[in-house]
Amino acid sequence: MGKKDSSKSNQRERTEEKVEKKKEGPKKQEGEKRTEKKGYTLESIWGFSLFGLFFAISFVIQLVLFPFLYFVDKRRDLLGRIFRGAAVNAVKLNPLWDFKIQGEVPSKLPEATICVSNHLSIADPAIISHLPWEMKWLSKASVGYIPFVGWGMVVAGDILVKRGNKDSAKMAMKKCAEWLKVGANVMIFPEGTRTRDGVLGEFKDGAFRLAIETQSDILPLAILGTEKAIPVRSWKMAPSVGRVTVGKPISTKGMTIKDLENLKKTSREQIEELYQQLQRTTQQ
Repeated sequence: MGKKDSSKSNQRERTEEKVEKKKEGPKKQEGEKRTEKKGYTLESIWGFSLFGLFFAISFVIQLVLFPFLYFVDKRRDLLGRIFRGAAVNAVKLNPLWDFKIQGEVPSKLPEATICVSNHLSIADPAIISHLPWEMKWLSKASVGYIPFVGWGMVVAGDILVKRGNKDSAKMAMKKCAEWLKVGANVMIFPEGTRTRDGVLGEFKDGAFRLAIETQSDILPLAILGTEKAIPVRSWKMAPSVGRVTVGKPISTKGMTIKDLENLKKTSREQIEELYQQLQRTTQQ
């Protein structure tokens, strides 16, 4: 009875949270309109120019180093860090964004770890890139067409997947498994897309099925504040205090596919708790 009551309580809390978010919807839209009216046009042009410049520079460096690193850096760790570093440097020079790591994080992850996080904004990769380890990202295929960004992702070894295409999804999971097999870490947003109302969406099976099949650890992450960086329905950047924090690894050793739902639940609960911790910290 205790577990059922707890489950029902959690469901009620999520329902109430969604209701509150819906009530806040009109106010949130008004806030976004005010942000649009306020401007930040020049700051946005500067911010996007920084990303373009640094990604272009990093791509050239990747191309120069690729032939020399091909046989000695099988996991493309250096090529990946060069690419992520472009985003970090662009953020540092952006006057609108204050992105930082909250709390202590390990300087290095155990090999073959799958990182999972909530997804608030298209700015999320920029803040997660501040973490001090390399990960191969699972991303939508359309990002691959962005000059220098998409090209840099491919050179770094990131995995692109076409939404709604089962064959593409299978190939993407296969590539993720190949990276894990050689000890590389993988980054996946289990919601599949960014939330529109701030409420953590339902998790897809992919990341957790992959973790069980490869017996890889799951490492939950949580992000706060990036939804303000580039508001939905706006091309302009806006002031944002973004934070990312790291949870505790969840071992999948000995798990079978029967443990899939429990693994999803445990990971979700940890992400929700990390998110709440970030909220409490930033409110102090």
